[in-house]
Amino acid sequence: MRQWLLGALLLWLAPVWADTAPRVAALSWEATEHLLMLEVTPLTVADAGDYRTWVVRPTLPAGVPSAGSRLEPNLELLAELRPELIVIPPLLEDIRPLLERIAPVQVYPGFSQQHDNLQAQRDAFLDLARALGRVALAEQRLQAMEAELARWRERLQAHYGGHLPAVTVIRLSSPTAAFINGPNSMPQHALDLLGLQPAMELAPSPWGITQVPITALGRIDRGVVLHIEPFAQEAQLFASPLWQAMPFVREQRFAGMPSTWTYGGVFSLQYLAEAMAQALLKLPSESGKAPRQPLE
Repeated sequence: MRQWLLGALLLWLAPVWADTAPRVAALSWEATEHLLMLEVTPLTVADAGDYRTWVVRPTLPAGVPSAGSRLEPNLELLAELRPELIVIPPLLEDIRPLLERIAPVQVYPGFSQQHDNLQAQRDAFLDLARALGRVALAEQRLQAMEAELARWRERLQAHYGGHLPAVTVIRLSSPTAAFINGPNSMPQHALDLLGLQPAMELAPSPWGITQVPITALGRIDRGVVLHIEPFAQEAQLFASPLWQAMPFVREQRFAGMPSTWTYGGVFSLQYLAEAMAQALLKLPSESGKAPRQPLE
């Protein structure tokens, strides 16, 4: 009943919000991204400073205050700001009754092994657009992203002569360990949309990542490895004999890609695809198409 009443209220407000500036508090970064892409500046954002450091795109205006942390939002500040809608992740369901004393609350799913993370973010974006009366703009944004992905696909096909390399995206966590982005991760969804296969097979996980020892990367004897920059101990690792012996390092099938948020909303696909494609276009076209390697 509560969800039905909220839906009815949002539908009633949608025509009004389409022509005004909705007062929406975003307590997740995915919701923040989606609001900004709908040309709605959030009233407040949880961990706003960290959003500007880690997510970066789309840009959060400097004047938007932090609503506390994503784990412990500042209820007093929220009450003072008087939002018309509060968007939360499932993680905050426990305090939903407290938030509902301030304003109507809408929850959207986060990352999970139980659903397709890309589809969940796309559905959340469109649902939020309907609630705010901005469906036409949402569809325009999605079409523009799809056109941009198509342009990057064409450039990669031309560069590699139709023989695209298999690609695996990693984030180095220490000189001895790395996180590999696998099935259902946003980087892997971006690779799929670029027409690229993974260079290493991984088992599914809730966030789409698996931590492995650096030595496990040596199993990628064919295919390209991209690492998400920055990595503070890069010089130490890259100069080591172990790293220099990696097949993808010896054969120049390794490149860095600009820091890009890997747990974002639907439009993080565009930013990830752009960063990946730019890195791949700098590599020799002889990288070729590679078979996928199982990870035991």
